[in-house]
Amino acid sequence: MITQITAVPKLYIGIDIHKRSWKVHCATDLFSGKSFSMNPDPEQLKDYVDKHFAGHEVSTAYEAGCCGYSAHRCFESYGWSSLVVNPADIHRKGKEKHTKTDRIDAQLISRELKDGRLEGIHVPDVDREELRSLFRRRNDLVKDFRRIKSYIKMQLLYFGIKEPEEFDNDHWSHKYRKWLDGIVFENPTAKATLESRMRFFRFVDQELRDVSTQLRRYCKTYHKKDYMLLRSIPGIGGIVACGILCELGDLRRFNNVKHLAGYVGLAPGVHQSGSNYKTLGITPRAHRLVRSYFVEASWQAIRADPVMQAYYRKHQGRNVKSIIIKVARKLLSRTLAVIKTETPYCIGVLE
Repeated sequence: MITQITAVPKLYIGIDIHKRSWKVHCATDLFSGKSFSMNPDPEQLKDYVDKHFAGHEVSTAYEAGCCGYSAHRCFESYGWSSLVVNPADIHRKGKEKHTKTDRIDAQLISRELKDGRLEGIHVPDVDREELRSLFRRRNDLVKDFRRIKSYIKMQLLYFGIKEPEEFDNDHWSHKYRKWLDGIVFENPTAKATLESRMRFFRFVDQELRDVSTQLRRYCKTYHKKDYMLLRSIPGIGGIVACGILCELGDLRRFNNVKHLAGYVGLAPGVHQSGSNYKTLGITPRAHRLVRSYFVEASWQAIRADPVMQAYYRKHQGRNVKSIIIKVARKLLSRTLAVIKTETPYCIGVLE
């Protein structure tokens, strides 16, 4: 009797990726395999697999982190199946919750991959990923801008310098900046401190303007249709539209608003036991940056759109924070509808 192998042998590789080294665990469909360390080089891993597991169908997985998606793209170019997973999705049982090493992490990823329990996160294409880096650079500049303004205000308060009543607001006009430049201190050192902070303030201010302009120009040029559709929605301005395009990508990939709300983090947490059922507020698992942008956009939407304002007033009397989250969820639903139908939003028409 002649026997013949009809099933393709399978190899499951779990990788705990770090900057200086990778901890790798290889397991086949028959054996648990072994763990080893290696240099952070996809080509070196490919050579190892070709030498020891020739003819295997290869699947790899690693946790999303600071090393990005370059390894994932290399693995896919080899014809391997590759997943980048959220660390929170890797199931740990018993003492595994209290014992953590790179070796154990690699073994867990390999085990979950072999059992088919892992689901990869969305990996953007290179164009979208690099566009996202520009948007996140803008957010870094916004933080620096707020910080340096606070430092300047703090210095005035510390030395007992009172601002003129006309400048006592958040708007830093050219007249206010000129007044700051003209402040006289008893000693030159305090003046030097303020001048240094004002130079940094002007640098960050200009950088923020330049990066914002580049971001809007790129989105208008290469994602014009979706950008203009998003701009038609009251509350969503140029920067928020760019943020949606950069961080969420093509919204058409989401099946429905429930799917999108779960990704953004505007879905409620739920706890049910028997007949007891209660909601726990919005889920802590979220894309926090995009969620914050939608919440901010909601405050503008209730000022610009009578329908959204009526929806806000309908829930008046409850906690303001809870109401604005409901408005943000409604704004998110409208955003998805506008993109999927490719129809500009009309005030009072789209519900």
